[in-house]
Amino acid sequence: MADFLGMMKQAAQLQSKMQEMQEQLANVEVEGISGGGLVAVRMTAKMDVKGIKIDPSLMKPEEREVLEDLLVTALSDARRKAETAMQEKMQSLTGGLGLPPGLFGQ
Repeated sequence: MADFLGMMKQAAQLQSKMQEMQEQLANVEVEGISGGGLVAVRMTAKMDVKGIKIDPSLMKPEEREVLEDLLVTALSDARRKAETAMQEKMQSLTGGLGLPPGLFGQ
């Protein structure tokens, strides 16, 4: 029975820490860049896009396809960085709880 109570206590701690982590992830911002800095995307670790910067040299009708490709690349770069930030937060959260490796995507 003591084992079960210990597990329940651990689960409650994890839930509390998960909520705290979700709040922190909203404040972690990453920047995805493409075209050597011609396009930049700011995103939170919760995958919310906060801003996009486009170099004025790309604002020409004949550069539309290049701009579209650069936006996709910058968004992908930002998403990859946001996922990395989220994994790092998750590892720091679960590291002290004695949970088995592999749980929660570790």
